[in-house]
Amino acid sequence: MSTSVLFDVPGPRARLRNNVLTLLSAVVVLGIAHLLIKGLADKGQFAGRLWEPFLRLDVWTGQILPGLLATLQAAIVSAVLALVFGVVFGLGRLSDHAWIRRPAGAVVEFFRAIPLLLLIFFAQAGPATMSGYTLSVPAFAAVVVGLTLYNGSVLAEVFRAGIQAVPKGQSEAGYALGLRKGGVMRLILLPQATTAMMPAIVSQMVVLLKDTALGWVIAYEELLNFGLKQIPANFGNLIPSAIVISLVYIAINLALSYLANVLERRSRRSRRTSAGVVTAPAAVGVGVETGV
Repeated sequence: MSTSVLFDVPGPRARLRNNVLTLLSAVVVLGIAHLLIKGLADKGQFAGRLWEPFLRLDVWTGQILPGLLATLQAAIVSAVLALVFGVVFGLGRLSDHAWIRRPAGAVVEFFRAIPLLLLIFFAQAGPATMSGYTLSVPAFAAVVVGLTLYNGSVLAEVFRAGIQAVPKGQSEAGYALGLRKGGVMRLILLPQATTAMMPAIVSQMVVLLKDTALGWVIAYEELLNFGLKQIPANFGNLIPSAIVISLVYIAINLALSYLANVLERRSRRSRRTSAGVVTAPAAVGVGVETGV
């Protein structure tokens, strides 16, 4: 008979109570959804003329897809730079040298404490102000800089925590084999920590993708800018536009999460295969020695 180490297995009364609470919660959620949909319908937000623009090819090719492309461009570039930033400063915080560890920690804590919106604003307005408005920073560059600094600082903490979560015995075994710290980090700690860090990294990538919407503050023409400014200005359909753009964001984030799950499964499978290849000769050797 298996038992849970986290909580007692619920009995018949507890299961009945849980089912009743689940049913009541579902009824409340459905009731709220009904009220919202009814309210929108009473205001005419489901009229065909408001949704008709999203059935037109020119709206998708001229506004939604260009905005989506701008969002993905900013997200991809920022994600790559943020990962590099996170690895560099995450490893810097693990350095044995105080002159590396302390500045790296100060940089991470500084940019992690500033709101992303302010980082984007300063990235564009700062150089222009200091140069007497003779230097202008493109909106794309300002968005990428802000996203890189903020999300890179968060990822630095993720990498640091993931590496420190690997049992100390793993690194001690590497040092016993004669590896230096770089070899232990590259061959032992990072491969094991990557799988543990993957959910947190994916979550931060989803946050980064959604945070590209803050670019509308500096007039960066991304998906949200088209969806909540330009399309409603032309067709007067703010709520339908917001719903459609939300669905696009949801689809992108689900695709990103699915890709991350695939990569994580492949990583686990490759590690199991490598372990089997390494242990097989050892097992044969033991058998030979035993027979002798």
